[in-house]
Amino acid sequence: MSQSRNPNFCGRTRREFMWQAGAGFGSVALSGMLGNEFFSRQTMAADGVTPFESPLSPKDPHFDPKATSVIFLYMYGGPSHIDTFDHKPGMIGMDGKTVEVKTFGRGGHKNQGRIVEPRWKFKQYGESGQWVSELFPHLSGCVDDIAFLKSMTADSPIHGSAMLMMNSGRILSGSPCMGSWVTYGLGSENLDLPGFVVMLDPRGGPISGAKNWSSGYMPASFQATVMRSKGAPILDLAPPEGMSRQAQRELLNSLQAYNNEHLQPRAYNSDLAARIANYELAFKMQSSAPEATDISQETKETQELYGLNDEHSGTFGRQCLLARRLVERGVRFIQIYSGGHHNDANWDAHGDLEDNHNLHAAETDKPIAGLLKDLKQRGLLEKTLIVWGGEFGRQPTAEYAKGSGRDHNSYGFTMWMAGGGIKGGQSVGTTDELGSRAVENKLHVKNLHATILHQLGLDHTKLTYFYDGLDDSLVGIEGAELIHQII
Repeated sequence: MSQSRNPNFCGRTRREFMWQAGAGFGSVALSGMLGNEFFSRQTMAADGVTPFESPLSPKDPHFDPKATSVIFLYMYGGPSHIDTFDHKPGMIGMDGKTVEVKTFGRGGHKNQGRIVEPRWKFKQYGESGQWVSELFPHLSGCVDDIAFLKSMTADSPIHGSAMLMMNSGRILSGSPCMGSWVTYGLGSENLDLPGFVVMLDPRGGPISGAKNWSSGYMPASFQATVMRSKGAPILDLAPPEGMSRQAQRELLNSLQAYNNEHLQPRAYNSDLAARIANYELAFKMQSSAPEATDISQETKETQELYGLNDEHSGTFGRQCLLARRLVERGVRFIQIYSGGHHNDANWDAHGDLEDNHNLHAAETDKPIAGLLKDLKQRGLLEKTLIVWGGEFGRQPTAEYAKGSGRDHNSYGFTMWMAGGGIKGGQSVGTTDELGSRAVENKLHVKNLHATILHQLGLDHTKLTYFYDGLDDSLVGIEGAELIHQII
């Protein structure tokens, strides 16, 4: 049968096959001796001219940054602002009273409801006199470092779309999340570790799953690496059984050499390049990640500071301590989820408000306070931006005829920021006397995003990515005002 009619003909003669399969083995050994740097110097970008550079290589910010890393403490489900940080003394004594108030949550639009007065007492703390409920006895000692944003608003009262907005600035999926924008704009300070890390609650991931830490229309290099709360923090990090690091290096170099010789610049294969980049990161992490995630190196006092010795706070405390260790090693963006799965496994208090918030506050209060104190005493808080909050807040009225459960509230809720050049010991914005909606200095999620980027030295009007005919950005083409009061 002629070669032109043979459906299995691969375009190579037997002589070429023998040369590449047999004589080519020498190049494998040679590639191992030459090392990765040799091939990196010869690799070209897609245009075949520009020298290739890792998309996660460190990049200069637009201006001098106050922060170099972000730790986003995500309270999945929506904590009640009027039971945590937004003090409403006028509600005391109104429990059970039906009032005229417009609300919009999971139960739809309503014009009246039964008041559920705050279930925890508030006190003023610190030199700044910030109000905090008794849910947070440890965090209350850190208020002079915290700027409370008490007039936050979002576009959706539904978990899935509201979480996408908080993470990506859009209520629809498909856009890069904030961590992806940050690593796209600044790269990573440590190429042996991921630039963007997500830590999930052991009870499960949030609604919409990986969409919340996706790189969207950007290359996969900018999506998050998920670290587990139990067991080995990163899956598939160990090499295949029986495969040495030398063998892995030889395989990696061979893949890079093949990509350079046969695919670039004539037919750049972005999928293969992405696979090689991911394999290379995994190879590098085998020596760096185990040390970075080994909290046994920490003193007993430090572990107790984060609440690792407590059955309630141990898991979240371990994650906060890991976050500090990763920040020390140059990881750019870390997001830790408190709450997973559905219903009372997170802060979504539709049923028994007291049981729900008592549980989740006990799990997070000491670890978060420990993180702030630990960063501060190590001189890291001034360059590490801490963000706390969920996708929305809770309504002042009950969702059902009986019980203390509250429905979702995207009209007004509280978040807070600390470190990274943020002016602590203050509150910005207010909600009405019932906490049903923001009435003064209304802040949108996009204002929060623009401020986070600003503290990292990034101008949100210049940090753009061309997609679908537009130079898109985290806050959209319309832009957003910074929260100047806290900068």
